[in-house]
Amino acid sequence: MFYVMILSLGISFGISALLGLWIIPVLRRLKYGQTILEVGPSWHKSKQGTPTMGGLMFIAGITVSILCCMFFYTNQYKGDISSDRLMNSRVFAGLVCSLLFGLIGFGDDYVKVSHKSNDGFTAKQKMVLQFAVSILYLWWLYAAGDRATNIFIPFFGSFEMGIFYFPLCAVGIVFIVNSVNLTDGIDGLDASVTAICALGFLLISVFFKAFQNAILCCAVIGAMVAFLIYNAYPAKVFMGDTGSLFLGGMVIAMAFGVRLPIFLIFCGIIYIVESLTVIIQVFSIRKRGKKIFKMTPIHHHFEMSGYSERKIVALFSAVTAIGAILAYFAAMLL
Repeated sequence: MFYVMILSLGISFGISALLGLWIIPVLRRLKYGQTILEVGPSWHKSKQGTPTMGGLMFIAGITVSILCCMFFYTNQYKGDISSDRLMNSRVFAGLVCSLLFGLIGFGDDYVKVSHKSNDGFTAKQKMVLQFAVSILYLWWLYAAGDRATNIFIPFFGSFEMGIFYFPLCAVGIVFIVNSVNLTDGIDGLDASVTAICALGFLLISVFFKAFQNAILCCAVIGAMVAFLIYNAYPAKVFMGDTGSLFLGGMVIAMAFGVRLPIFLIFCGIIYIVESLTVIIQVFSIRKRGKKIFKMTPIHHHFEMSGYSERKIVALFSAVTAIGAILAYFAAMLL
């Protein structure tokens, strides 16, 4: 089984890395460059025009890797109890809905680059589309037989949510997808954090013998490592909303693949903190007329405090790694 996981990692890495050699020049020729906000750090102005929508390279790598390796796995282990239909459905539902999230991001990016501005879809339009995809994802899992409405909270046990389970999950999915999007603010940050998050869920998947989900995790890891060749500081390409919203879907798929979405509190701690700082900042400005952070999301606060992009990526990656380790040990207690 482990060689299938290695194959998944290798395919996604190879395709993503090779596509970068072709996609980046194409994006430059099409003049699909990033527009930098005026309110952002002044030194980000040097990134104006850097090709965006580079997420297409790892979307292709992850998709091909999962499809090939799942085909191989299900045929190789046909009849094995670990290769049941529900596990397969979780992987394919996660992949399809991630592609749909990526499509929303692609539309948003296209509007931005075609109008040479930072204004894409409206917040309302994006929210409606994202909830539609989230509902489709949960319906797919339900139709496949994943009808349990309990959640596992580390160190406290299982709690029955009843009719509140699916609405809460839909809200949680949209929150996490947008949190992953917010994390994509400096060179290499989102890809680094997501690779480590995927590594955490890979360890959990192997522990629970959820090998189909492990295939998905390996595909994400391989693609993120490949993308960092081009996206690490100084970035030659940005993933855009195309890539970050797709990655949000992948993060959700990894968590639901082992039926432990609550474990995103550990593996996805950076995503959550990024969003919470934005919420806290907005609330503080509206209620007190004062800022708590120099700028949000919080990676910009660290930038404004004098931290280099490389140091921020290293710090946030380390925090994610600690969260992933805690998640693994928490899974062992279930």
